[in-house]
Amino acid sequence: MEFTIMQNVGLSGIEIAFRRFGKVSSPPVFLSMGAGAQMISWPEGFVEELVKRDLQIIQFDSRDTGLSTHFTHASIPDFTAAMSGDFSTVSYSLSDMAADTIGLMKSLGFASAHFIGASMGGMVAQTIAIEYPSSAKSLTSIMSTTGNPAVGQPDYSALAGLGMPPWDDREAYINWRVKSLKAIGSPDYPFDEKSATNIAGLSWDRDHDQHSMTRQALAVLKSGDRTQLLGQLNIPALILHGASDKMINVSGGKATAEAIPGSKLVIFEKMGHGLPQPLWVEIVDLIASHVHRADSTS
Repeated sequence: MEFTIMQNVGLSGIEIAFRRFGKVSSPPVFLSMGAGAQMISWPEGFVEELVKRDLQIIQFDSRDTGLSTHFTHASIPDFTAAMSGDFSTVSYSLSDMAADTIGLMKSLGFASAHFIGASMGGMVAQTIAIEYPSSAKSLTSIMSTTGNPAVGQPDYSALAGLGMPPWDDREAYINWRVKSLKAIGSPDYPFDEKSATNIAGLSWDRDHDQHSMTRQALAVLKSGDRTQLLGQLNIPALILHGASDKMINVSGGKATAEAIPGSKLVIFEKMGHGLPQPLWVEIVDLIASHVHRADSTS
């Protein structure tokens, strides 16, 4: 896999690994993935569909994932304490992750761009729109939520049998990852186990930092509820969610759309927490139309 590492990115001066696809003359679109997920978690075919629609795609490993800077020097994250309001072991916030993305954007020579985020990546993209309004031409928030604990909660019964990732064994990790993706995915659509297995193995080979996912999860907790700030946005916003999402309940997507003035909400009845291949064309068409419309009016 070809990628580039950008040095001294953003306010934190970290390294970020990224890949770039499409024509340099096309509108730049940054893709942010969820907690613990690397840039390779975006399906290649999905990205290819975006590029076919005249979009310039920049994928990257967010801090603490893949080949970007890991905060291994930080305190061991205490999730239980953070849930109780003690953030003393929290290393950073969504604002820091938003600043990383803006730093990468500026390092690549863009004054502004379009931002798409899935799950936690949607929260980062929302934070970018809130904190860097002149840099965000459009927002697409996929299977994400507002930070309000009253919405977007997971179905704990679906997650109960998964346990924590086994960080000491490659094969066990791959099995756990595939089982997890099945548990939160879209049962009404075919599950590509071969692809999931390959990506899980590659993810392990690129990075198996046992605390990175928790550090990112704590960043979400520390950052709190964005509902009021989302209400102040003046940006084209597209909100996509699956009605069958077991990781972030569809109420999170609905609340995001309700919070952002003029936003467009599209709910896919049979979609879970993932991007099932049969929906790629429909989803990409929505995103491409949204981005090109926003780009032409910005």
